[in-house]
Amino acid sequence: MAQHQPPALSPEPSSVRLANYHPVAQPSRWAACSGVVLASYVLMGFTLLLVMWRGLLPGLLCVCLGFLLTRALTAWFTAGLRQVQGPAAGLRSAPRAAQVVAAAVVMLMPLALLAAGLTHSRGYLVDAPQQYRELLNYMARTVLELRLKLPADMATHLPEGAAEIQRIIANYLGAKAGALAMAGRAWLGSVLFAYVGLLIGSLAAVRTTKASPGPLARQLAQRITLFGEAFRQIVAAQFWIAAFNTLLTALFLLFVLPFWGMALPYTPVLITLTFVAGLVPIVGNLLCNVVMTIVGLSVSPMAAAACLGFLILIHKAEYVINAKVVGQRTQMGVWELLSVMFVAEAVFGPAGLVAAPLFYAYLKKELVAARLV
Repeated sequence: MAQHQPPALSPEPSSVRLANYHPVAQPSRWAACSGVVLASYVLMGFTLLLVMWRGLLPGLLCVCLGFLLTRALTAWFTAGLRQVQGPAAGLRSAPRAAQVVAAAVVMLMPLALLAAGLTHSRGYLVDAPQQYRELLNYMARTVLELRLKLPADMATHLPEGAAEIQRIIANYLGAKAGALAMAGRAWLGSVLFAYVGLLIGSLAAVRTTKASPGPLARQLAQRITLFGEAFRQIVAAQFWIAAFNTLLTALFLLFVLPFWGMALPYTPVLITLTFVAGLVPIVGNLLCNVVMTIVGLSVSPMAAAACLGFLILIHKAEYVINAKVVGQRTQMGVWELLSVMFVAEAVFGPAGLVAAPLFYAYLKKELVAARLV
């Protein structure tokens, strides 16, 4: 008995297979991945440009700083909790508790420092009117001495006493009230942006991520990770720059000026301010040297001129020092970093000078990761 076999299926014509093939409905995986990567680059670049355009650089720097501080404090608190609880107790709860404590410390520390500063400055605010009157009287005596020494036609252009000096100052402040208000508003806005950035960074450091993020989230995480590495390297380099500037300032204040008989008051405070402000690239160095020049003016005009010369010298040397130290830690040449710093300062001003090492270090890391350089 012959076994029944099903009829053989005829092969589908090639024309039918080509008609049923729709390349648009079946995109390649490589094209999708490249589109996601390109979107992550565009979003990162647009964010950095928006930060520079809208003056959000203090907030961005404080986001990175809050993130790194929270992670560092979390590791420190975790080690301490495990030593207190022992190796067999609370191993699962210790890291989360350490994260909460670290984030709370980073968030509340600026408020505690502000409260302490306001408490210690209350006496200064109460005595400010008396100090203002003493300053006016001192300026009036100085002007009167100049009126006696100058020719009559030149002396007539100087004020006659404290009341006229006060009137001139009031008229000047009234004329510049708009500019002063805008400057104060910009300064207050930068402080608020910085504190909000600190909050965002500390909260991002203790966030809980889902198990399987999407492809765009993974690519953005890679961009942010490289940016964080660049920021960490810049901060480490800036620490050594601040230490070097503090050493030069200490030598100048403790040895050079006393050798010339022009020792400044508050020398320990000035040295400490140099290190703390020097952690901010370029701008911090300018700030502490301006304060030093004002203190030098209270001693003598020659001391102020010496401090001003030191200011100019260290400001110009800061370009080369910054480029050299940062370039060694981020594998960047001095010439390319100096070029980027000059161009950024010309385009964005002092903010561009601060952001140039960080942004260029991040760009270099992206190019190296993509094997383009």
